[in-house]
Amino acid sequence: MTAHIGTFPELQGKVALITGIGQMGDPTMWGNGAATARVLARNGARVFGCDLYIDSALHTKRRIEAEGGVCEVTAASVTSADDVKRMVEECVAKFGRIDILINNVGRSEPGGPAEMTEKVWDAQTDINLKSVYLCCHEVLPLMEKQGSGAVVNVASIAGLRYIGKPQVAYSATKSAVIQFTKATAVIYANKGIRLNVVVPGLMHTPLVGYLADKYAGGDLQGFIEKRNKAVPMGRMGDSFDVANCAAFLLSDSARYITGQKIVVDGGITSSTG
Repeated sequence: MTAHIGTFPELQGKVALITGIGQMGDPTMWGNGAATARVLARNGARVFGCDLYIDSALHTKRRIEAEGGVCEVTAASVTSADDVKRMVEECVAKFGRIDILINNVGRSEPGGPAEMTEKVWDAQTDINLKSVYLCCHEVLPLMEKQGSGAVVNVASIAGLRYIGKPQVAYSATKSAVIQFTKATAVIYANKGIRLNVVVPGLMHTPLVGYLADKYAGGDLQGFIEKRNKAVPMGRMGDSFDVANCAAFLLSDSARYITGQKIVVDGGITSSTG
């Protein structure tokens, strides 16, 4: 499927900080963070991205620069307060400000509360929820001084309903991301800063192969078919469905939208199936 890249001319010249700009799996595909960086860069934003793995971040940087976009990257763990602080300082040193923050990282581990170890639970809480707090902790004061800013946090429909596999920590933390965003949006509503959430459903991204190993015994084709059948539209979405939604929420077209979630799921959460 050819990537559709939306047009948002008001993003021209904005500085966007994106976490999880790299990706796992097929290097010819685009993960959610990489696709969002591509959409913003194509619309003239200057992108600063981080990833836990610098090689993965550099892969995205090269692809965006090949299309004429501006993209700088760094290695950082967004579960580390020191790393997040350094990342933000590097972005400001390079571009002078931060207009946009996209908290994109996330990881799903299987298990219910009886089976899941405390170590896995804590790690899920850190990567899915603490990362959002740490980045907002550093960036929101900068945006407040600027008098403007827009934040998009990426959650999951697993935070809204059970989607067929046991992943209680992922579900709980992604639900928390939605409420974190709503509460923080109200706090900053009169400061020129908007916060919203994109809530993806089943997406065909490079991560699908990794999930097939974890949840389907490595049966990638069977896993893809099962996910397609679960969607009322008959197919999974892709990373550009997520990226274009994020770009809309970050644009002036959404200037009166804050504290909201947009579900991008092909109809799953509207179905009883």
